[in-house]
Amino acid sequence: MARGKQSGFRGVGFMLAMVLAAWMLCGLTVSAGASNFNIGSGIYDITGPAAELGMMGYSMPDQKTEGISMRLRARAFVVVDPLNGKRVAFVSADTGIIPQGVKQQVTKLLLSRFGGLYTDQNVLISANHTHSGPGAYSHYALYNLSMLGYDKVNFNCVANGIFQAIVRAHNNLTPGAILINSGQLDNCGWNRSPVAYNNNPATERARYAANTDKSMVLLKFVTSTGKEIGVLNWFAVHPTSLGNTNRLISGDNKGYASYLFEKAMGTNYAATGTFVAAFAQTNSGDVSPNIYWGYPNGTDDYSHMLTIGERQYQKAITLYDSATTALSGSVDFRYQNVDFSNEIITSAFMPSGMGGGNTCTAAIGVSMLAGSTEDGKGLDIPEGITYPYDISILGTVFPWSFTILPEDQACHAEKPIILPMGRIRPQGIPLTPEVLPVQILKIGNLAIVGHPTEITTMAGRRLRETVQNELSGLADHVVIAALSNAYAGYVSTREEYALQHYEGASTHFGPYALNAFQQRFAGIASDMVAGAASVPGPTPRDIADSQLISVLGVVFDDVPLGKSFGDVETDVNASYARGNTVKVVFWGAHPRNNLRIQDTFLVVEKVNTTEVCRQEKVGCDTVLVCEDQITGYTPVAKDGDPETVYRWKRDGIANSKVTITWTIPPNAAPGKYRIRHFGNWKSGWTGAISPYEGASAIFTVN
Repeated sequence: MARGKQSGFRGVGFMLAMVLAAWMLCGLTVSAGASNFNIGSGIYDITGPAAELGMMGYSMPDQKTEGISMRLRARAFVVVDPLNGKRVAFVSADTGIIPQGVKQQVTKLLLSRFGGLYTDQNVLISANHTHSGPGAYSHYALYNLSMLGYDKVNFNCVANGIFQAIVRAHNNLTPGAILINSGQLDNCGWNRSPVAYNNNPATERARYAANTDKSMVLLKFVTSTGKEIGVLNWFAVHPTSLGNTNRLISGDNKGYASYLFEKAMGTNYAATGTFVAAFAQTNSGDVSPNIYWGYPNGTDDYSHMLTIGERQYQKAITLYDSATTALSGSVDFRYQNVDFSNEIITSAFMPSGMGGGNTCTAAIGVSMLAGSTEDGKGLDIPEGITYPYDISILGTVFPWSFTILPEDQACHAEKPIILPMGRIRPQGIPLTPEVLPVQILKIGNLAIVGHPTEITTMAGRRLRETVQNELSGLADHVVIAALSNAYAGYVSTREEYALQHYEGASTHFGPYALNAFQQRFAGIASDMVAGAASVPGPTPRDIADSQLISVLGVVFDDVPLGKSFGDVETDVNASYARGNTVKVVFWGAHPRNNLRIQDTFLVVEKVNTTEVCRQEKVGCDTVLVCEDQITGYTPVAKDGDPETVYRWKRDGIANSKVTITWTIPPNAAPGKYRIRHFGNWKSGWTGAISPYEGASAIFTVN
């Protein structure tokens, strides 16, 4: 299918014919109400502070934002059943996690705008899990620890951006169809804990061709007029191509895949209605993009990210173009809050012959501190440290069973507790949430399982199977939307947990956490089948007003004597070839002063000229003198485009140097260009924040 920046959809007549043909192939007719929905898509900027804020994902105190490689975005889809009136909203956000407070704030904003139309019950917010976004936006202390506090600016940026994406999707609602397709994608993710995976039963492993899920499940949104308005897919891979030395904001491989698809479909990020491409997260808890190349080295990470993103994009394009099966059935949803620190598990959901079981008060194990040794190393200790410890004395190994929390340790079994988050309660609040949501959205014959953790490959397979079986034919397709609505570490299988690799050590609620989630998801799936309401469960605490430590803001901005904000410190060269990188350095200010949401800190502009000629007297002769006259400027790239980089650096106490680079694409039109920079500076005298801008010299691209 040919795609260009100028057209986000094909001819109406042609596409409508394609949709009609697809419906007929599926045995559905145009008038079949079960196959028709009202659909809408929306997208909004959620790029937080681009300087001096700790990044969310690797928990490295020295990994702080220093600029932008790509902007982060929230991508929303709303689906309404015109027969029963029920609606659901699904959001995939370019963030590391979705803290519980963010979901709470989004639903408050939706309540104020739409009344009870959108609630906790029917709104599912999932993180794509990039590790290259600003952090400090959780209300629970553990997730802000490496950032040294809470940042309300970033919190509001993320929550409001998600809200605005849903608003846009709502406002764009129109009759349409949703087509589903799936296919295998290889060489795009590898199991980073194969030893733990191989501890699962051999008979279970034999059911699957690989130790990660290779299937991409894709939805294609097409209006009744044939306009293509969006694509949403799930594929299991960590967005950790960019390692813990990266300082530039990026959606990593999934964000890049979204960008490629949206660029191909002519997405206009400034428009309220435009094509939206979401590459959402699923059971990638033990899936790394780095095994083929090895640990991120800080040099080749960016090219590896482009490769993994490109592979996801290419697979999505193939599935998108070949999608012919329409979702059919009603829209429904179920939601429940559960205290997973104290869940009693019936024998039906426990390993055979064990009887009942229970979860544990939240804690992490020693090997969690090792980090993922394939993606983001932590302390120099190995994965796989189990309880009781093995201590070597004079060449003899002795088991050591010391613990300061004997009751908790007994519950957590093989996990040697290093941090009991549920027991440490400053202000009476645990370090991580224990009341978590379970949610199922049903769109026709597709069920989306909203899960609040990073869930491993096999754990995800078991959970999908549990939900599929319980739905008793209501859903032909089940996908897991991981990192949804809240965040509480990992969930692994009991067998993986026993070996205490990073994922097992990061499973908060003990060895039977997965069994507890299976029990609760089965419960709300059963409610859906019966047409019964699910018990709401305990209300999660709202601790927005309990944040004691906040990250520092900007005190003031300054420039060297004789300089002004926006002045060029190092200018561009006179000319460049395609493939070269243009570089200009400005005297700027701190980007926290204005996040420039739905805007940009830079623009690369092509200079538009026209030839103007005039006659001049030269001696006794009259000659024709012609020169190019500038008639305007055409933007060709902004800070959301990956060929540009906006990089901030503090110079002295309050000065800022802003370096902007543009790697000239191979298809760039020859001609004259310039680079402009925009920012805002804060006065140390009045606190007022004022705009500034600067421009490079004009340069030539040959």
